[in-house]
Amino acid sequence: MENNLIEKQLKAAADLNRIKLLACMKNGEVCVCDFVDVLGISQPAVSQHLRKLKEAGIITERKVGTWKHYRLVEEQTPLMKGVLEQIEPLNGCNCGSDCTNIREEN
Repeated sequence: MENNLIEKQLKAAADLNRIKLLACMKNGEVCVCDFVDVLGISQPAVSQHLRKLKEAGIITERKVGTWKHYRLVEEQTPLMKGVLEQIEPLNGCNCGSDCTNIREEN
C-alpha cells in the first residue's frame, strides 16, 4: 500500500469525532443531517470531518435532493479494515423527520 495513502487514512481515522462518524456508518448509509445531532457540533464542522474521511478514500457520498448521504466504501484497504473492525457500531444515526431517506439506485 502506498505510504501517502497510509498517512491520509491514519490521519483521517485519528480523531474522536471522525471515529464516531465511522461508527455511525457501520450500520449503513447516514444522512449528513444526522451527524450534527450525533456529534453535537456545527454542520460546517461535520462537513470538514466528512471531507477528510472522503479524501482518504474511507467513505463515499451520494446526493438525495438537497441532502448528502454518506457510507463506508465497500472495498477498504487492509489497514482500514483492521481499524473499522475495532470500532463499535453506533446506534441512533437515522434520518430525522426533516430529511427524506429515499433509496435511489446508483
